[in-house]
Amino acid sequence: MPKVSKISIPEVKKHLKTYKAEELISIIIDCYKSSDDVKKYIDMMLEPEGTEDQLFEEAKKKVLQQFFPERGLAKLKLADAKKAISEFGKLSNNPVRTLELMIYYVELGVEFINVYGYFSEPFYNSMASMFYNVINKIEADSGRGLYDLFHDELEAIVGESKRVGWGLFEQLCQMFCDLARNYEDDDEIE
Repeated sequence: MPKVSKISIPEVKKHLKTYKAEELISIIIDCYKSSDDVKKYIDMMLEPEGTEDQLFEEAKKKVLQQFFPERGLAKLKLADAKKAISEFGKLSNNPVRTLELMIYYVELGVEFINVYGYFSEPFYNSMASMFYNVINKIEADSGRGLYDLFHDELEAIVGESKRVGWGLFEQLCQMFCDLARNYEDDDEIE
């Protein structure tokens, strides 16, 4: 298999500086036409608000389809749902809406378990792992904005997980209680 040479970023910049504006526009248009990822990226740059809303709804639908598809049985390709969340996060660079998708993922997972009953340990682990990632992102936020914004949703997820096995309720409850305790301590200091 022939090896494809990679051009470094400085080399790309050097070459692009030699092009005229019309040539650069042509290159960008060709890229726009050839790749959905590039198209989404450029759309995000040119029309951020409308594009972000559209990408958010597309990602949300992709997550929903893995748990509760419009037709047929759930595929439960959790990697596809996670990929949709990750791609949205990269394109939008909007941590709040990315957290909304992550929380939605866990909500749907817990709902799926409650509707269909017992499921596999890796499935439970995936729900706990995503919840853990949400908690970490909230803790990394300076102030309590994200905590206040998502407190009720997280608490509802924990409540809904009470009937779930494999210790998921205990894991989610512990993570949520530790998070809440951190912010209760902040209230006492003020």
